Amino acid sequence: QVQLVESGGGLVQPGGSLRLSCVASGSIGSINSMGWYRQGPGNQRQFAARMYNSGSAMYADFVKGRFTVSRDNAKNTVYLQMNSLKSEDTAVYYCHTMADGRSYWGQGTQVTVSS
Repeated sequence: QVQLVESGGGLVQPGGSLRLSCVASGSIGSINSMGWYRQGPGNQRQFAARMYNSGSAMYADFVKGRFTVSRDNAKNTVYLQMNSLKSEDTAVYYCHTMADGRSYWGQGTQVTVSS
């Protein structure tokens, strides 16, 4: 079992920044990547970014150049630095990982971009 706990969401004005954190605990030995998804009002959950143990990262087109994913392996934590936020970035952001063939999700953290 793997537990994921996100934090760092909140209310921010358009153009602002937020940094999300996700701490993994439990049976984390088989994790090879950690990622972020989001689900906006009335929308399906969509991929945003992922970082692999190798250090390589993948991004959805809509976040390229604005969001950066990073990891602190010593703290079992993945971060999502979000800059130049837009109203359409408003969503619940979920941390995700795969371990031993199973998919794990965090509880989500709300990000609201509004003036």
